[in-house]
Amino acid sequence: MRPSRILAAACVLVVLASAGAAADLRVPPAPDRRINDYAGALTPAQRDRLEEQLVERERGSDNQVVVAIFRSLDGESLEDFSVRLAQAWRIGRKGLDNGVIFLVFLDDRKMRIEVGYGLEPTLTDAVSSSILRDVVAPRFREGKVAEGIGAGLDAIEAAIKGTYRAPPAARAAPASGSLTFTQLLLLLVVLGGIGVAVIPSLFFDRGARRNGWTGHGTGWGGPFVGGGGFGGGSGSGSSGGGFSGGGGSFGGGGASGSW
Repeated sequence: MRPSRILAAACVLVVLASAGAAADLRVPPAPDRRINDYAGALTPAQRDRLEEQLVERERGSDNQVVVAIFRSLDGESLEDFSVRLAQAWRIGRKGLDNGVIFLVFLDDRKMRIEVGYGLEPTLTDAVSSSILRDVVAPRFREGKVAEGIGAGLDAIEAAIKGTYRAPPAARAAPASGSLTFTQLLLLLVVLGGIGVAVIPSLFFDRGARRNGWTGHGTGWGGPFVGGGGFGGGSGSGSSGGGFSGGGGSFGGGGASGSW
């Protein structure tokens, strides 16, 4: 290859690399609020209500939890952007590293919980994944963004305290042609009832049957048919001023999810 062509190819690579770097999603300046809605997904009342909840929790625990809602990743890696944002915002107290950032990207239908070093023992990767999958995603799929964020924040708070329990999974529909346990039990009861009715008819004479025996003895079937017991039951004031990250550190702990 001629030197001129080599030089031209090198210039193209430099331009492409520069364009790729410029295409990185810009990290917003460190916030002065805990609820940061860059996508306009929340009403002012919803934003202030969630903000006040986080303010009260921070007063009681000193942990810092922040929400960031964006419209799109613009093709960037979710994990890479989350780490860059965590490094820039440094949510949590210095030395305690007790910060959490809950990121949502509406157009991409992606989200992530980024966890500071100090909270990783309780807000583990597995727990963070469960919160996104079992708590937040079902509400987001229904278009309930504020409700999903609120439920997610409640679950994060419970996880930090060590009291989080994943909600019971929805029961899967039985495969076509298969019997559920309840259906099988009902079938056995019906067959048992038929046996009770048929067997005496083979041994008793017609007179006995005419005298009133019908096979409806007490205790058969009643308590079991349709018996349940399986599976169990189950204003706003703005608080935007004065907040800032305290110098917390993050190491990539947490989980990503979608809906």
